[in-house]
Amino acid sequence: MMLIPTHHFRDIERKPEYLQPEKCVPPPHPSPVGTMWFIRDGCGIACAIVTWFLVLYAEFVVLFVMLIPSRDYVYSIINGIVFNLLAFLALASHCRAMLTDPGAVPKGNATKEFIESLQLKPGQVVYKCPKCCSIKPDRAHHCSVCKRCIRKMDHHCPWVNNCVGENNQKYFVLFTMYIALISLHALIMVGFHFLHCFEEDWTNLLHTFGVTREETAEARISHHEKDQPLKVSSSECSSFSPPTTVILLILLCFEGLLFLIFTSVMFGTQVHSICTDETGIEQLKKEERRWAKKTKWMNMKAVFGHPFSLGWASPFATPDQGKADPYQYVV
Repeated sequence: MMLIPTHHFRDIERKPEYLQPEKCVPPPHPSPVGTMWFIRDGCGIACAIVTWFLVLYAEFVVLFVMLIPSRDYVYSIINGIVFNLLAFLALASHCRAMLTDPGAVPKGNATKEFIESLQLKPGQVVYKCPKCCSIKPDRAHHCSVCKRCIRKMDHHCPWVNNCVGENNQKYFVLFTMYIALISLHALIMVGFHFLHCFEEDWTNLLHTFGVTREETAEARISHHEKDQPLKVSSSECSSFSPPTTVILLILLCFEGLLFLIFTSVMFGTQVHSICTDETGIEQLKKEERRWAKKTKWMNMKAVFGHPFSLGWASPFATPDQGKADPYQYVV
């Protein structure tokens, strides 16, 4: 099968008969301004729910298995504050990435009236999306899940049940960053917990029940405690039985390692895409660059806002992109 270059499709879109504005009718009930953006996709909703469940599971294990039973209150308080803050920022970033319009082009605007309002000059052309019947700005692509054309669409991510585009890329980058950080933090705490409990507590208790009374006294275990049923765990290590504790920690290790690798790679990919000012789709299709080349720092500010501030790390701060040039519908 012969592959048709991308620019061939663009040439087809330039033909007047391809527009067919008489066949495009605006939506009967346009969405009012301020309406919350949400994609009703079953797979995406399921993935978003799983994402929240995994974060809350990590929260449960960290708090009730490792931190609350610990007698080192300073260690528990510091790590509890850091982990909960990162988890809160991760979930907040996930919500902003999922519920923010990624840059959808008005649907059904390829009408004769709208094309006439553009006041095209001789030689200027417009691009029409036949799927959503909209006039496409430059660097916009159609998403089959969102059923809309998205400005600077990078990809559709089922984990956030939304496209990653011009308006929500910052929140997606923050989501991947905070998930990677809490995964790394959880893995470090699990490592310390295993070392502390198996080496200093659980192993000592197992050995204690096989020694003499004198050795038992040296181990600070009373004769009454020696006659009690075998209990491998102590309240300092976990509130659960040893098998349950080990299973919970192993599952957390598996989850943390998996998401640390996945989100770290995704974070690096997104930062590289921002610095080069080339979306994932543009890289995949090897599209010819038709936009002005800017410095990496300018590209970062275009996504995270002007000027540089702590708001870059906050999912609650909407990027102020300054007087950026709007996307043109004509070329």
